[in-house]
Amino acid sequence: MRVDGLAIALRPRPMAEAADLGAALVRQHAASVWRSFLPLYAVVVLLALCTAEFATWLPATLIFMLKPWLDRSLLFILSRAVFGQATRWADLWDQRRAVWGGQLLRSLFWRRLSPWRSYTQAIEQLEGQRGGARRKRREQMLRGRRGAATGLQFAFANAEMALYMALLSLALWFAPEGSLRNVFGWLGNGESVLSSVIVASAYATVVGLLEPFYVGAGFAMYLNRRVELEAWDIEQEFRRDFAE
Repeated sequence: MRVDGLAIALRPRPMAEAADLGAALVRQHAASVWRSFLPLYAVVVLLALCTAEFATWLPATLIFMLKPWLDRSLLFILSRAVFGQATRWADLWDQRRAVWGGQLLRSLFWRRLSPWRSYTQAIEQLEGQRGGARRKRREQMLRGRRGAATGLQFAFANAEMALYMALLSLALWFAPEGSLRNVFGWLGNGESVLSSVIVASAYATVVGLLEPFYVGAGFAMYLNRRVELEAWDIEQEFRRDFAE
């Protein structure tokens, strides 16, 4: 990685501050993030909603299980953003084989269960290591940082649940007087295709809003750990000084 080309100032930070930096990176490059990610995400959500005819529990489950695969596109966009590069849908499409096809089984299965997947995702996707080298690298990056990485996962999982419940509660707020019990029962009965689509759409909306920030926070924590291990901040300053 060309440290001198990074468009963000590097220095050792507390992991919580690094996560804030990742959120700021997403806000700064919001146009690139959502312009490139939303077309893919919209197609995935629409296809997932179509499965409600087969099983009412399937749409939300598919969106939940596909999040690690969707995160690969977000990390691609953010890995360009740290160098100040804007991303278009065409850029993502040009790299679709590497971004969407790389480590497909790992993304869809056991990485889904990882409590620190946002933090270690860059190791898997950007560093290109395999086998024992990848496991050794992951252990090095996680050493002493498992708590922070798990805390990030816990914080976003709770934020996701809170926003999801808040969005569903809109149906209760606008329900006719005296029908709250019926509306709540209809949304939760798991038998109606329409209620399944509404519930899954609410969940998809929350995921679409939060997931870029989750990936950005984990990526910034990863960069911060590399600053700690490899003194990137010093190298960045030296390169800038000698370039002048």
